[in-house]
Amino acid sequence: MKGRSILLRAALPAVFVMLPAAFAQTNPAIAQVAYKVVDGSKVDSNTLQGWKTWRALACERCHGAQQQGMVGPSLVDAFKTLDKNEFHRTVFGGRVDKGMPDFSSSQMMQKNWEYLYAYLKGRSDGQIKPGDLQALDAK
Repeated sequence: MKGRSILLRAALPAVFVMLPAAFAQTNPAIAQVAYKVVDGSKVDSNTLQGWKTWRALACERCHGAQQQGMVGPSLVDAFKTLDKNEFHRTVFGGRVDKGMPDFSSSQMMQKNWEYLYAYLKGRSDGQIKPGDLQALDAK
């Protein structure tokens, strides 16, 4: 739990995770990341868009369908310490020498990178289960 806050609400069985306020204050260009998840597979619309971005850009080819790592590293492990700034630098600069492409020309990534970060953070935290996701308001 080091470095982040979890708020649990009894009336709404969802988990909200945000980076600490100190992070946002020292990095004003980067807004706080939050995701909401219920039952491991129902998520807020932004996090759902992050998952759709993951799927559309076929990130599982290198990082595995459950973010467990294959050719690329395990993101479940990496997101335990990877901050939002480093994630941004990686997806928009790549690590070409290690096989990570530069997604700076992807409009989908430009629009949704923060949501993708939230989705991957939720996976790393163990709150979002592997597999297909649905919107919180889905029946």
